[in-house]
Parts: sequence; C-alpha cells; structure tokens
Amino acid sequence: MIIEVSGLVFAYEGKAPVFDGFDWRVERGEAWAVIGPSGCGKTTLLYLLTGLRQPLSGRVLVDGKPLVKPRRATGLILQDYGLLPWATAAENVMLGLRIRGMSAEERRRAAATWLARVGLTEVAHHYPSQLSGGQRQRVAIARTLALKPDLLLMDEPFSSLDTLTREELEALVMDLARGTDMTTVLVTHNIEEAVFLGRRILVVSRPPIRSALVMENARAGSPGYRGDPAFYAMCGQVRGQVQGRGKEATATGAGG
Repeated sequence: MIIEVSGLVFAYEGKAPVFDGFDWRVERGEAWAVIGPSGCGKTTLLYLLTGLRQPLSGRVLVDGKPLVKPRRATGLILQDYGLLPWATAAENVMLGLRIRGMSAEERRRAAATWLARVGLTEVAHHYPSQLSGGQRQRVAIARTLALKPDLLLMDEPFSSLDTLTREELEALVMDLARGTDMTTVLVTHNIEEAVFLGRRILVVSRPPIRSALVMENARAGSPGYRGDPAFYAMCGQVRGQVQGRGKEATATGAGG
C-alpha cells in the first residue's frame, strides 16, 4: 500500500470541514482518478497527499510514513505547467535534477532522454513562450518523470488544452507509466478523462466528505478503449454517480 488515509478531518480556517472522518486506501501501482462536483474538495485531497497541507486529525500515510512535508519521491503535475519562463525546455527538465545534486552531464543526458520520450527533442532549446500549450505540458511531464517518482499526482493537468491535444497527452501519461510500479492519482472534473486514466475511480460528494464511492474500470488506458461502446457506457455510469452525489449533498444542505 502506498497511500493510507484514515479518519481524515480537514477544514480551512473559519470554514466547515471538507473531510470529516474520511478513509481511503491506494495500493502501489494503481491508477486512480478522483472526480466529483465542482468545489467538492478534490484538489484539497491532492494537497494533503503532497504534504502541502496537514490534517486537523486522522492521518495521511504515504509509503508507510506520515506526511509532515513534501516527499522527494512524489511527483506533481499542475494545470499551469509551472515552467520557468527564462529557462529553455531542457533547462526546465533539468531543474529538479540540479536541486537533487545530479552532475551537469547526468542532467543533460536525463533531459535529452525524457524530452525524446515526450517528443520534444527538436524544441529542447526553446523557451516556454515559444512552445504551444501541449508542448509546455509535455515539458512539465518530462520534468516530473525525470525524477522517477513512485507516486504521481496530477491536478487537472490537461483541462486548458484542446480535445485532441488533451487526449494525446492522456495516452502519453498512460504509456510512460505502463510497465512501472508508479502509482498515479488524477484529480479531474472531466468524466471522459477520469474514465480513460483511472482504473479505479473515486467519486466524492460535496463536503463534509465522510465516504466516497469507488468504481472499478479495468480497461482504462487500453488501446481502442476510447472508441469502444464500453467506454461510453462507463462514462454514463460515472456521470450518473457524480450527479447523484451532487444532488444528495444539496438535499442535505451541505456546503461547497
């Protein structure tokens, strides 16, 4: 098990609880998508998993250890890319490696390898302003995976991209993760994205979150799945659950 959340209670200062006794388990190598109504606490959960926020009570363990600060083996990919505008694509990929003390030659080799894997060798010396949105996100993916994380957290990383670019990068992430024991957790509001990337889908309601529905989706990421009737059937099931849990929360007067 790589993630163990038990009895989690969390609230922002002066606000009602977002999580109130929430439990969740993630086994090593699993691919999860977290989805729910807007404002339901999906991103808050991700920040708790990174160690950027701390629970009021309960515990969040990653790889068997309490998170008191961000851990080196956790990778994070954000929607806004997080690239340094004054650094080239290659320099952005090398940033984390330099912080970890890797030699200049090792950094250059690693950056070249990962830029090749995401299809950006020809623009390695371009700056972010010279790249398309899809290319910038590829750089962000390469920078994160070059650190060889065992846990990859993604916060709506493709939501600002056009449909074809988003689908291309979704497939790229699945390809890069395949054959490793890396665990992935994607937070998204896009049902099709959740169904394509999440072999297990966590459907959360509006706060206070005490439990969540887990949906099994074994074909996630498999070739041809997106064009299969089973994909659209699964999307319909997830949509129904998201809408249903949103209505339940509204009926009980829960805030968001």
